[in-house]
Amino acid sequence: MDFKKNVIASIAQHSIFALSLTLTLVACGDDSSSSPSDDSKESATIDVSKMSIREKVGQMFFIRPEALDTSIHWNEYAELPDYKLQHVNKTMLAINKDYPIGGMILYAHNIVDEDQLGEFIAEIRELNGSPLLAIDEEGGRVARIANNENFDVPKYESMAAIAESGDPNEAYKAAFTIGSYIKEYGFDIDYAPVADVNTNPENIVIGARAFSDDPETAADFVVSYLNGLDSAGIIGTLKHFPGHGDVKTDTHSGYAETNKTWKEMLKCEMIPFKAGIKAGAQMIMTAHIAAPKVTGDDLPATLSPVILQDKLRGELGFKGVIVTDAMDMGAITTQFGNAEAAIKSIQAGVDVVLCSREFTQVFDAVVKAVEKGDIKESRIDESVKRILALKKK
Repeated sequence: MDFKKNVIASIAQHSIFALSLTLTLVACGDDSSSSPSDDSKESATIDVSKMSIREKVGQMFFIRPEALDTSIHWNEYAELPDYKLQHVNKTMLAINKDYPIGGMILYAHNIVDEDQLGEFIAEIRELNGSPLLAIDEEGGRVARIANNENFDVPKYESMAAIAESGDPNEAYKAAFTIGSYIKEYGFDIDYAPVADVNTNPENIVIGARAFSDDPETAADFVVSYLNGLDSAGIIGTLKHFPGHGDVKTDTHSGYAETNKTWKEMLKCEMIPFKAGIKAGAQMIMTAHIAAPKVTGDDLPATLSPVILQDKLRGELGFKGVIVTDAMDMGAITTQFGNAEAAIKSIQAGVDVVLCSREFTQVFDAVVKAVEKGDIKESRIDESVKRILALKKK
């Protein structure tokens, strides 16, 4: 592929300056990269004022392609590949007329090869809501494109292996490479880097996806990775707030919690997130883990106003877009109804509801909640302004 040669050449040019760029962006973390400019805010406000409630609610949903095809019914993730949903079909177009979306995430089973992906993304771009395109392309075992044998792109063992080099510039180069090829294919957002600190050896979810079990080391590599994506023109996403590294159980299947206090988190889990926010992170993904010693309850962080409003927005000063981890994960679906979870997450301060089950029913429930006043329309407007500002960049 021609772009592969171009990426390699670009890395050679960028790597000389990468470390100084990292330091510069950290030092300038209060600039417009972490919050929209006054012009963007004004434009977003004008746009929002012209939007219906359904249009605004639609912006807050980033979905799987399967969510728009109401003929598809699934219970386990393993069932999804069998549907081979790899193009926008007539059912999806019909549903989308009444259910606009703010974004779409593609998974490995939605991607066959370069030609199919290019056609699929072009079709998605035409959907109602002008959706952003997102993907989990961390590098290592979570890489929807690199782990597909039909794509000739660089592969990475893991982020932990990159950090073993001791050189944060290696994270920058990897992220610039990843960002460059997903940008070439048409994506806008990478749900990476993992900003978790892998402190629990019994953790079956994060492991080598994290850079380190040392928070300062993790922070350095997270910032470099974030900057690499930014240089490639891709929006990065710090995940999984408030930190998934000290959790034993898997949120894909059920309840998970951390027993740490906020004071303890400030000394460990928060260090990479604070560094990433200072460096201009535009998106942060929540974790579905409970933190009872922080919140005083068993609510997953995704649904917790204490975690999202008091801590992330208030104490840490994050002004960007908060996106949930996938809402079809067991930590949510085994405890809450799909509509209930989406409503609670928005009330807690989430901007983007990712991969909600029973999308059309949940969409309608959120609209009804706004109309009834259970969710203030001003709360919706806050999120839509952030999302539209992100789209304008």
